[in-house]
Amino acid sequence: MDDDEKRRIRDDFRGAVNMAPKELEDWLATQESQSVGQKSDGGEAVGHRMGRRIVEIKRTRRADLSEDDYSAMNKVVGYVHRHLKQGGPNDADKVPTSRWRYSLMNWGHDPLKD
Repeated sequence: MDDDEKRRIRDDFRGAVNMAPKELEDWLATQESQSVGQKSDGGEAVGHRMGRRIVEIKRTRRADLSEDDYSAMNKVVGYVHRHLKQGGPNDADKVPTSRWRYSLMNWGHDPLKD
């Protein structure tokens, strides 16, 4: 992965993730956060696990980001963009307590901040 691609991924990630690390950590600790998402084997939901990863990435110095970090960042950008395009059912994107919003927030994006 060249420097231009890394720069593009960082910029896209910065645009997609609009929650600060502490804000995301606090959100992930809530029952609402843990109530949404696909859970494998009854464990932690994929989005919840990625939320914890996002916090780690946002607290990592750019020079210390690994190829795996860039791959995760790219995955986050893709998820947020797809989910936003789908929109919430019946304008659920405007409802602060929608599962659609909760899912996006697990991935570091609060649509009410847009």
